[in-house]
Amino acid sequence: MHIALLDANTDDSAFAARHPSEAEKFQALMAPAAPDMRLQGFRVVEGHFPEAPGAFDGLMISGSPASVNDPDEWIARLKALIRQAVAERVPVFGACFGHQAVAAALGGRVGPNPQGWVLGRVKSDNHSPAPWMSAAPAQMALHAAHNEQVLAPPECARLLGGSAGCKVGQLALGEHVFTTQYHPEITRDFMDELLDELAGKVPDAVLGEARAGLDGPEHSALMARCIGDFFARARARRV
Repeated sequence: MHIALLDANTDDSAFAARHPSEAEKFQALMAPAAPDMRLQGFRVVEGHFPEAPGAFDGLMISGSPASVNDPDEWIARLKALIRQAVAERVPVFGACFGHQAVAAALGGRVGPNPQGWVLGRVKSDNHSPAPWMSAAPAQMALHAAHNEQVLAPPECARLLGGSAGCKVGQLALGEHVFTTQYHPEITRDFMDELLDELAGKVPDAVLGEARAGLDGPEHSALMARCIGDFFARARARRV
């Protein structure tokens, strides 16, 4: 499978430079679950977009410190590309910012989290599992790092799961769009360093709670299998 990874990460700090790119993070995540999947990165924040989404087996949209409500030209162009891909039934997966971008592009509403920052290992309930999530447990734990979220999903979307603090945690549109507010590509080591990097930028109480909750089961590998199954099913239908 040839997937276009739309890298929306605007972080140009020394912290970001020390770590893999978004394409590299997702490639590492997906390699054990979908060894035939190859990701081609596009730095959409720098204006690099795939010319034709239909030339790929699907699109992935990464996380980002940016807001989907920002007036930047690349964000407007990204939303237009999402709408084109959905209209052409090109499979789309989005994580965190990607989840929000898909929702905003299709008529949903994104805004500040009512409870503020969400950081660390977070549990989310699976309310209405999609076919590609048949192996997922009733509750999944994934890493989170966001201070905005989808407040109202698009009318055309199906709510797959969420939590008391993030009701719209995962969405689907038919069987060709799948998004999650969480970060399956973030490892425990990365999260440890991210919390250190955010010291002084978010409330100490939030950081303390996040650090205290990092130990325990985490389902990134399972989510990778779900993502791989999503794309495999979607490609089979297109063929």
